[in-house]
Amino acid sequence: MNSILEVNHLSFAYGSQPILSDVSFSLKRGDFTAIIGVNGAGKSTLMKLLLGELMPQQGEIKLFGQELSQFHSWPKIGYVPQNGAAASENFPATAEEIVRANLYSQTGLLHFFGKRQKEQTRKALESVNMLPYAKRMLSELSGGQQQRVMLARVLAANPQMMLLDEPTTGVDAQTVQSLYELLARLNRETGLTIIMITHDIAGAMDTVNRVFCLEEGSLLELNHAQLHDEAKHRHKHPIPPKQVDRTY
Repeated sequence: MNSILEVNHLSFAYGSQPILSDVSFSLKRGDFTAIIGVNGAGKSTLMKLLLGELMPQQGEIKLFGQELSQFHSWPKIGYVPQNGAAASENFPATAEEIVRANLYSQTGLLHFFGKRQKEQTRKALESVNMLPYAKRMLSELSGGQQQRVMLARVLAANPQMMLLDEPTTGVDAQTVQSLYELLARLNRETGLTIIMITHDIAGAMDTVNRVFCLEEGSLLELNHAQLHDEAKHRHKHPIPPKQVDRTY
């Protein structure tokens, strides 16, 4: 099976407001894909559809060769939500505990963590260079470190595909570059398929191997030249801050 994800003629609307219209694309194992577009273009809606939180009104989604309605192997898919670290920041738990919490499905009714789960937790923290901070409270870590913990939390379950919603939100430029390098290494060394929603076109375009732009309900794959033009346009016409909280 070549395609890990297939989206065919997908359409979705909230009431009378169309969001996605006849969207089709597919991803192969090992693709590192960015999805860009202005706020309100439908990026978050597309993410919710891929995660099964919403069901297609027209068209179909296939995950690992299975139609969405028949798909039950959700541990194969990891998800890092936007501001996920901020939501957990005040939770009284260490980085190690945050990561290990994603392994409850493996522990049975008693939720006893054995050697296997402890080793998975250790390897996940090590893979994102956060093992030295395993015993630190999440609230004691920087924004970039917290984001790495959220990545480790997903990686601990050994997903085959990872979805990230604006993973660079709220972190400084140096941390953003470090995060992209980390994701590129994970993609290169493990073959992890990554789908990332981002506004940071300039930063992402040298890391990902495919870019899709969502605009007016349609999805278009951009080539390298188009991507550079889009990055220049965004630099000259940045998205106004007041639009940041729209979630379509």
